[in-house]
Order: sequence, then structure tokens, then C-alpha cells
Amino acid sequence: MKEREGQEEIFSQILRAGRRTYFFDVRSTKAGDYYLTITESKKFTHDDGTFHYQKHKIYLYKEDFTEFLEHLQQATDFIINEKGAEVISERHQKDFKKDDEETSTNKSFESTETADFTEVNFEDI
Repeated sequence: MKEREGQEEIFSQILRAGRRTYFFDVRSTKAGDYYLTITESKKFTHDDGTFHYQKHKIYLYKEDFTEFLEHLQQATDFIINEKGAEVISERHQKDFKKDDEETSTNKSFESTETADFTEVNFEDI
């Protein structure tokens, strides 16, 4: 068992998906109950070759498991039914990045304090 962020880690699985890594960690509360953290970590490389990671975390408690799984299943079923299981091609991904970069350029004056994520630098696990 590992200690991370002050909470005991009981069980852990890692899913590597391109530049993203997903961590599924079962941890113990101070009262001895279990909960799940799902963490997405995405690697970004700077022009100078250095890199950093952005990390997003969800805490999921067992009283929410059933409804969470139902909603996740409904959402994933909707996506597959509407768009199929085929993944967007690399060519489309490049086109999407261009549109995304134009959007981020237009929003360059927005405050970074309102971001919905926490940027964390840590070594590749």
C-alpha cells in the first residue's frame, strides 16, 4: 500500500491512452471506509522540450456508485448510438486542433483564475 496526498491507497489501476493517463485509486477514509478517485493526467511539452502535466481528479463515494454508473452508461450508449464506435481519424484531429487553437487565441484575454482544472507538475509515473 502506498501513501499519497495523506490518504491510504488500497487498490490502483492505470490506463494509458496516448498523452493521457487515467488512474483509478481506491483509498481509505480516516473512518476506514473506501472511496474511489479517478485522475486524468495529460502531458504537455513546451517548445524548449520541457514538459508539465495537467491533472483533473474526481472523488467518487460508494453511495453514488449506482447512479454514477447508470449515467455513465447512458452517456456512453448515446455517443455510440449517435456517432458509432469509430474513432475520429488523425486527419480530423489535426483539423480540430486548428479550430481549437483559433478559439484559444480569441480567448487569450480571459482570466486564468477561472480555469476548471489544477495544473500540477510531477514526474512521469
